[in-house]
Amino acid sequence: MSVFLLLLLLVSVCPQLCSAFTANVPQPYPYGLSYHIDCGGPTNTTDPYNTTWLSDRFFTGGNTAIVSEPLQFRHPQEKTLRYFPLSSGKKNCYVVPDLPDGRYYVRTFTVYDNYDGKSHSPSFDASVEGTLVFSWRSPWPEDLARSGSYSDLFVFVSDGRADICFYSIATDPPVVGSLQLVQVDPSSYDSATLGRDYILVNYGRFTCGTDQWGPGFSNDTDRFGRSWQSDKDFRVTDPKSPPNYFPTKLYETAVEVGGDGVLEYQLSVDAKLDYLLWFHFAEIGAGVTRARQRVFDVVINGKKVNTIDIYKQVGSFAAYNWHYTAKNLSSTVLNVKLVSVTGAALICGLENYALVPVDLSTVPEQVIAMRALKDSLRVPDRMGWNGDPCAPTNWDAWEGVSCQPNNGKTALVIYQIDLGSQGLKGYISDQIGLMSNLVSLNLSSNSLGGTIPSGLGQKSLTKLDLSYNQLTGSIPDSLASSNLHLVLLNDNLLEGQVPEKLYSIGVHGGAIDVSGNKDLCGVSPLSECPLFWEHGGLSKKGKVAIGLSSLFVFCLLLLVVYFFCIRRGRHDYDFAPPHDLMSLAAKRNRYQRQKSLMLLEMESQHAKALPSPIAPH
Repeated sequence: MSVFLLLLLLVSVCPQLCSAFTANVPQPYPYGLSYHIDCGGPTNTTDPYNTTWLSDRFFTGGNTAIVSEPLQFRHPQEKTLRYFPLSSGKKNCYVVPDLPDGRYYVRTFTVYDNYDGKSHSPSFDASVEGTLVFSWRSPWPEDLARSGSYSDLFVFVSDGRADICFYSIATDPPVVGSLQLVQVDPSSYDSATLGRDYILVNYGRFTCGTDQWGPGFSNDTDRFGRSWQSDKDFRVTDPKSPPNYFPTKLYETAVEVGGDGVLEYQLSVDAKLDYLLWFHFAEIGAGVTRARQRVFDVVINGKKVNTIDIYKQVGSFAAYNWHYTAKNLSSTVLNVKLVSVTGAALICGLENYALVPVDLSTVPEQVIAMRALKDSLRVPDRMGWNGDPCAPTNWDAWEGVSCQPNNGKTALVIYQIDLGSQGLKGYISDQIGLMSNLVSLNLSSNSLGGTIPSGLGQKSLTKLDLSYNQLTGSIPDSLASSNLHLVLLNDNLLEGQVPEKLYSIGVHGGAIDVSGNKDLCGVSPLSECPLFWEHGGLSKKGKVAIGLSSLFVFCLLLLVVYFFCIRRGRHDYDFAPPHDLMSLAAKRNRYQRQKSLMLLEMESQHAKALPSPIAPH
């Protein structure tokens, strides 16, 4: 059986093929957003293929390094790397912000090359958008550790940011050499059927009949950024249009098996997953001019799944692709055969993608709350609070955080936060009110200031320990309306009246401790609160009393203004006594004079009427 290449070297054939493929190229390409990040690189650079690589950015922690033998690498972005020691936490991420909703091609370059001089390639996992996609285990194969490897996938991003995270195994520091992110057509690779529930992880992307080519390997372009690997190491025997935008070069060469031969590929896979196989064909043989001249079967793991007649489907010199999903695998080898029926079997390219189910992620509101808490509590880097708080489910959640699926098993929720004695020095963000599933919160023995957020009164909360901090202000009434069974607020700087309903927790079988707050009052053994004083301020009764007193004073002032200003009439600015008062005084004087005259007259008449005491009878 002979294997030969159909290379388009004939002058009469090549122009026809190239023009046929080029005619299908849509202009302009509608998806232009891309990032090419040189991890560990201090400045922007341009590679030999005119791609601009950005200096290192969007990382949450880690340090930079240079490979031990930089001269063996072709491009600047392959010579530097970022590694994440345990001092940066077990989980670290690149978080690419401000992305429109859609599908993205993500490619990483991973290299060790003994950058640390320890001759120990690290063990770690990598996730994209909260789903575990790559695993590296020490020791790596020698050529892989020395030269590095590219890995890529397709993923949907819906929250405006892409999280590419790395998780340390044991004490090994994860490494990454470069990171590429390119927006692609959201309809590509049959997403209408697959939906957004799968990440397509590349397990092999082959070009048949030529050497490896594509971005980073040749000047040939691929709008998605895909590189195409030669199929020669995987052979057992020897068009460019939306939504997939396959490059023209892919269909310019092919592998053909003459006679009744069989073209066979053996692909390494993970038997626990399903695989999307994408076949690329083009009838580039000048001798095939009609249907049924070249017909062959596609056999996968011994099962015939399709019969291909390229000319019947698309005619000559046109790209044709077909895909198939292989399920329920029982082996780590996926066997693909092209068996000739009429003429010789032919193939231009083959792609193999693992269908990795998208993992559950934390509900968006709680992600917002946890990021706000990370900032307000000043959580140290060593705790690894990066990426999704709960995902991937294969990894531990953020240190001190416990998660579980929600009732519908559609997302992850946070039910416990335990950060006691962690040296935290910030405050409790108001966003904690978004933690609607929080059952237990322990922030004791830190140096937290500020007030207790009223949002902590969720119905779900049963245990609250904020003891031994520097919290100020009053105890919010919302805590009294929750279902708390344990409340420890002792040894803070709280003030005001303790809500009676909250303190009654101890009477109903729970426990509460508010001691060590010298300005709290209202319940035994605390002192009584001053009259009209509660919660560190005036009570409602006090406010009512002040209001009534103010009203009384205001009315009294109005009365004074009425008598001394309005009743003065025209002589508002005459400081003499008012006219009415003068008239009254004059009448009173006349009355007194008349009364005096009347008294004198009466006395005079009385004197005339009385007899003399010495006169004779």
